[in-house]
Amino acid sequence: MEFFMNKDTGFIGDLEHGFLNISSDSSNGYKPFELIVSSIAGCSGSVLRTILEKKRIDFSGIKINAEVTRDKKRANRISEISLHYIVEGSNAEKDIVQKSLELAIKNCGMIQTVIDSVQIKETIEVTKKD
Repeated sequence: MEFFMNKDTGFIGDLEHGFLNISSDSSNGYKPFELIVSSIAGCSGSVLRTILEKKRIDFSGIKINAEVTRDKKRANRISEISLHYIVEGSNAEKDIVQKSLELAIKNCGMIQTVIDSVQIKETIEVTKKD
């Protein structure tokens, strides 16, 4: 990975799948905190998906809602990320999905990277699809 300063807008990352614009101004790219939250949601969601598939849980989708709390007194640092997972499936039992989420959190490299400095809260909801 390489990152280059763009004099007027921020940084551009030259990544495997293309360019990524990073800027504190949302009209010029993704804000750094959005990238951190996206990384955590994407990683945990991918691991959860893999676990549910291995357990042969029939589900049609996973949606993750994220809320971020920032500490303005400490350089606007992320202090908490709340993740609400919604798993849609026909035979997805909440207790099995909840245990699967716990396992996913333990195996998500991005969450494990920040777990000592950012409070991560997870909630889960299972909806039945007819």
